[in-house]
Amino acid sequence: MFGPGAYRPDPTEGITAIADLPPPEIVASSRTYQRQACPRYGYQAYRDKQFYRTLHDLGNLDLWCPRDLVVTYSQHYCTKCRKYFNADLSDLAPPGGQYTHRVIDLAVRLVVEDGLPYRPASWHLWRGHRVFVPFATIQNWVEAGGGKAQARMDADFLDGALADFSGYVAADELYDGPFCILSAVDNRHYKPVVLVEYIPITGSVRWRDCRSHTFPPCW
Repeated sequence: MFGPGAYRPDPTEGITAIADLPPPEIVASSRTYQRQACPRYGYQAYRDKQFYRTLHDLGNLDLWCPRDLVVTYSQHYCTKCRKYFNADLSDLAPPGGQYTHRVIDLAVRLVVEDGLPYRPASWHLWRGHRVFVPFATIQNWVEAGGGKAQARMDADFLDGALADFSGYVAADELYDGPFCILSAVDNRHYKPVVLVEYIPITGSVRWRDCRSHTFPPCW
């Protein structure tokens, strides 16, 4: 008999096939409208067809199973522009995505804020929230959110930073868990050239212009 604080193993631990996971709880949702405004002309277009879209949401912890949203949405035809458009589902999930915004936001926070690698983050989502997300999908979300988009430096920034550079650099690095800060200082003028914040797990790089600050001599 289990007592308080006793270890209770996850019954799904060791499962490698997705088909062997517990079946999801199906939650029906409707986004069908008789008329919708055309996003191009604003014309009230009548409903023409209905479709279904399945979205993976955070699981049901009471039943200890995944949860899928099956959304019925309407497709409308605009007689002005002669084009079809669907009912807006952008508040639930990104266009073409299979996971809700709640799942995506939680997965990205686990990596960026908690510093979890992608594989442990995937297992955490399943064990704690009963939603299965492949670790490669989490990596795509983190990188698409701007993690690697800031890795470039402006040419203007480099020109200004190196305009009065003496040619002598003093560099230092500081680690705090998965985070790293690298600073490069002009060792003759005691003026910082650049400050780089790097998260090795996500590959996120942030550049800061520190030319307006002055550091005391430290070498």
